[in-house]
Amino acid sequence: MFKQDEPKKCTAAKLVKFGLAKDVNKTTNKTLILDPFAEKTLLNKDKKLISSITGIDCSWNLAGQTFTKKFIGLKRKLPPLFAGNPVNYSKLNKLTTVEAVSAALYILGHRDHSLKMLEKFKWGHTFFDLNKQLLDEYSKIESENEVDQILHDYGISIK
Repeated sequence: MFKQDEPKKCTAAKLVKFGLAKDVNKTTNKTLILDPFAEKTLLNKDKKLISSITGIDCSWNLAGQTFTKKFIGLKRKLPPLFAGNPVNYSKLNKLTTVEAVSAALYILGHRDHSLKMLEKFKWGHTFFDLNKQLLDEYSKIESENEVDQILHDYGISIK
């Protein structure tokens, strides 16, 4: 947690408070680092390579410089998803930390844990409702090339 946003809106802090996540200072090679600027997209088969997930909690305004720091682990970006949070509602890829971690868990096959995290937020169901079909599709794909076809099928364009 880089504490760059309003503390009351920090979804990572709330996850820690409810015992659904830990505040960490160090990561390992077996950690999935959720990085919106990573070259590779998260796929279900990546679960064989990791033992934990780390969401970097920072302000979107400072994300460009925050993600230039060296984080040890397997860096992956999420496939395109819509934000369900009130600040960035329905914006593509402007997720909160809980949305990102929840989406990663879902894609990796941990659906119950994914939904449990979202339950702690009034708008958590909104994120899931907006993205359920996409998450189901993303959890089945075997290569990054399939993401474009899914987006095309759903009429979603990335600019």
